[in-house]
Amino acid sequence: MKPIITLASVVLALASVTAQAADPIVIKFSHVVTEDTPKGSGAALFKRLVEERLPGQVVVEVYPNSTLLRDADELEALRRNEVQLLAPSLANFQKYTKQLQVFDLPFLFDDQDSVDRFQKRAKGKQLLRSMESSGIIGLAFWHNGLKQLSATRPLRRPNDAAGLTFRIQQSSVIEAQFAQIGATSRMLPFSEVYGALQSGTVKGAENPWSNIYSKKLHTLQPYITESNHGVLDYMLVSNSAFWFSLPHSIRVVLEGIVDEVTYSVNQQAEALNKAERDRVRQSGTSEIITLTAEEREAWRNAMRPVWKQFEAEIGADIVKAAETVNRKQQGH
Repeated sequence: MKPIITLASVVLALASVTAQAADPIVIKFSHVVTEDTPKGSGAALFKRLVEERLPGQVVVEVYPNSTLLRDADELEALRRNEVQLLAPSLANFQKYTKQLQVFDLPFLFDDQDSVDRFQKRAKGKQLLRSMESSGIIGLAFWHNGLKQLSATRPLRRPNDAAGLTFRIQQSSVIEAQFAQIGATSRMLPFSEVYGALQSGTVKGAENPWSNIYSKKLHTLQPYITESNHGVLDYMLVSNSAFWFSLPHSIRVVLEGIVDEVTYSVNQQAEALNKAERDRVRQSGTSEIITLTAEEREAWRNAMRPVWKQFEAEIGADIVKAAETVNRKQQGH
């Protein structure tokens, strides 16, 4: 027996569809830092701009300081579409792509401007899509800062580090970096760095100025070499299926907002690192060592075997593209 379709049932069905269509898209943005950091303020700015420009269409829920997910659980939750935006450290993506290890290669980039040039060119942008097969799409690079070497003795030449133990992130490239200059390394969570330096378990570390000052690492490290030898960045990522399922008109607006927020975050990160460097210098606890051009080249030459060691994993084309930006060949 065929069901009887009445006018009332059609009206109810249409009302239901209309109600569903009116439901705003919800974007959950989880991160593991406080709201007063560049990344934390970036998430808040993203929420404000989205809700100003797409009122009633998109709602952004921000979960700062690991209130929703821990660092270790974030990416799998994103792949399950339980959250839609994250900004993890580049080191956290090693399971999904080896290409991002280019940013860990020591002394590859001259300075922050070189990093910016690389990230804006074709090969850098290509890295944002290097995890699509795992359901992760990169939207932007957010800066945290370039890394500086700190230790219990001055590090001017590569062999000055021989015999010291350094705390490192979980990265095979960084492990190889210290092995290359006769040092040893210990992988420790960032929360344990101060205690490890205080107890003498490790004698050195590598961090951006903002980490050094905020965690008071300078009070335990009498020498800090302004090496700018590696990149500590985040990648703003979304669930690929979610991102590409968004209505085109909405996605275009979101992409514009991502660009604006990225500029703001990166400006804040640069200003913060400059300010924290000044605070470390003013504290008088550490001698800041500035490398001469010749000393820096000695470090770069000492580290080239590490580039070669990981070239096949990362991609020779990517390493070459990163090297090229140092020549400041604008427009190439």
